[in-house]
Amino acid sequence: MYYTLKGLNKLKSELDHLISVERPLISQQIAEARDKGDLSENAEYDAAKDAQGMLELKISKLQEIIRNAKIIDETKLDSTKVLILTTVKIKNTKNNATMTYTLVPENEANLKEGKISVNSPIAKGLLGKTEGDIVEIQVPAGKMNFEIIEISR
Repeated sequence: MYYTLKGLNKLKSELDHLISVERPLISQQIAEARDKGDLSENAEYDAAKDAQGMLELKISKLQEIIRNAKIIDETKLDSTKVLILTTVKIKNTKNNATMTYTLVPENEANLKEGKISVNSPIAKGLLGKTEGDIVEIQVPAGKMNFEIIEISR
């Protein structure tokens, strides 16, 4: 899976937090529950062991994602076309409303920040296009036409 350097560093920070903070907390909960006696009827112990299993699974998955991650080299991307990591200003040709989006890897999408997944219908319709192009994009509300006003990095 592709990541920006910032996105990959965020995953590494999350992994570090799980290992250095969450894992010791769960170990402490297990120890406290074990100290309360009979483990066969100890709901706290069972819950803590379940939480530990879920945490270890999450850690394992994050480690695998980080191991297999590919960093996107922005310097090798064509700045005249809409590509991943491109910021694109588009205008709805029907109502002249303008929007600005940055196309990012799916796991880094955040609509509040104007970051849309490169796999979203709008992004797929814009990929490979250049400034001035009019594109027809199928969205849930139907087909819409957008003009590409500006492309930047």
